[in-house]
Amino acid sequence: MQDPRMIIDREPMSRFQWIVVSIMVGLNALDGFDVLSISFASPGISKAWGIDRAALGFVLSMELLGMAAGSFLLGGVADRLGRRTTILGCLGVMAIGMFGASTSGDVVTLSIWRVITGIGIGGMLAATNAAVAEASNARHRNLAVVLMAAGYPVGAIIGGSISAYLLARYDWPAVFQFGAIATLCFVPLVLWRAPESIAFLAQRGRPNALARINATLSRMGHAPVAELAPMPQRSGLKVPLAELFQGTLLRPTILLTLAYLTHIMTFYFTLKWIPKIVVDMGFAPSAAAGVLVWANVGGAAGSILLGLMTARVRLTRLAIVAMLGSVVLVALFGRVTNGLGMLSAVAGAAGFCTNAGVVALYAIVARAFPVGVRASGTGFIIGVGRGGSALAPALAGLLFAAGYALPSVAMLMALGSLVAAFAIFLFARGSNPDAADTTPVPLPAEGMA
Repeated sequence: MQDPRMIIDREPMSRFQWIVVSIMVGLNALDGFDVLSISFASPGISKAWGIDRAALGFVLSMELLGMAAGSFLLGGVADRLGRRTTILGCLGVMAIGMFGASTSGDVVTLSIWRVITGIGIGGMLAATNAAVAEASNARHRNLAVVLMAAGYPVGAIIGGSISAYLLARYDWPAVFQFGAIATLCFVPLVLWRAPESIAFLAQRGRPNALARINATLSRMGHAPVAELAPMPQRSGLKVPLAELFQGTLLRPTILLTLAYLTHIMTFYFTLKWIPKIVVDMGFAPSAAAGVLVWANVGGAAGSILLGLMTARVRLTRLAIVAMLGSVVLVALFGRVTNGLGMLSAVAGAAGFCTNAGVVALYAIVARAFPVGVRASGTGFIIGVGRGGSALAPALAGLLFAAGYALPSVAMLMALGSLVAAFAIFLFARGSNPDAADTTPVPLPAEGMA
C-alpha cells in the first residue's frame, strides 16, 4: 500500500505538474483583473452617474463582500466536491457577474453584479491555493504557491494595460465585457490540463479514486500505485469548519486570519482608490489606470523576488519585512503630489511590499493546514479577510467625504499592515510554519461541522 501524496512530495516536479501550476497562475491572474476591473472603470462610472466618493467607496467594496461569502461557502465545497469542480463552477459565476456588470445602469444593479462576481472569485482563491499546494512536491511547494499568488498582479498589469486601451476608445462597460470573455476562455483550458488533486482523491476515497489517481500520476510521469494506503476519510457533506478551531489548528487559524484581514485592508485601499485619487489630481482616467498598472508591476516584482528567496529565508520573516515596508510606502503615497512619474514610482514600491506580504501569507496558509481542511482553512481566512477588507474602500470613502486629506487617510489605512506583521510574529514564535505537512488531519466524529 502506498500514499500517492508521498510520491508527489519526494519525486522531482514534472513538466505536467508545472503546467498545472501555470494554469493556476493564470486563474489567479484572471482574479486579479476581475477584482480590479471596477477600479479601472470607476472614474468613468463616477463621471457618467455623478456619484460622490462615499457612494463610490461602497461600490468598490461590493465584490469584496461577495469574495468573503464565496470563500466561506465554496472553500468547504472544494474540500467536499473537489478543487477542479469548484474552479469550473467559479469560472461560470465570474463570467456571469462580469457580463452583468457591463449592462448596469445604476449603483444598486452594479453592486449586485459585483457581489456575484466576488462569490466566484472567493471560491476560486480557496480552490486554486489548495490545488497548487497539492500538485507540487515538497521542495517546490512554497515557490509554486508564491508563483500562483504572483498571478494576481500580473493579471492586473495585463488587464490594466488592456483597460487603458479600451477606456481610451470606448466607455467603461468594455472593461467588464473583456473580463467576461477572458474568464470563459479558461474553462476549456482547465478541462484539458488541470486534473483533480491527487491528495483530494486519496482523502475522499471514492470507488474510482485509484484509477483516477494512477491516470494523473501517469500524466505527471510518476509510477502508478497498486493499492492506496488506508487513511481517515471524511463522510457527509458538512463543511469541516469547527476543525479549524480544535487542537493545534486553533492558533494558526486565529493569527493567520487576523494577519490576512488587516494586511488585505491596506492592500485594497491602494488598489481600489489609486485610479480615483489620480483622476482627482487632474490626470486622465487612462493615466490613472497606468499608475495602477505600475502598482501591480511592483506587486509582480515583489512576488517573484519573494518566491526566489523562499529557499533561503523563512516565509514568516519575509512576510514581516514586506508588511513593515508596506506601512511606510502606503503612508508615503498619500504625501506625493509632484507629478505622475513620482506617483507611479511610489505606487510601484508600495505594490512591491503589499503584494509580497499577500503572497507570503498564501504560502504560509498552504503549509499551516493539512489536506482534509486545506481549502476550508484557506476559505475561512480569505472569507473573514475579504469580508473585513470590504470595509477598507468604504472606510476610506467615508473619511474623504468627512473632510480628511489624503495624507491622513493613507496613514490610517497603512496601519493594517503593522497589525498583520505583529500577528505573523506571534504565529512564528509558537509554531513551525515552514514545515511541510502531508499528514491528514485527525477527523472528528460524524456530524460535526
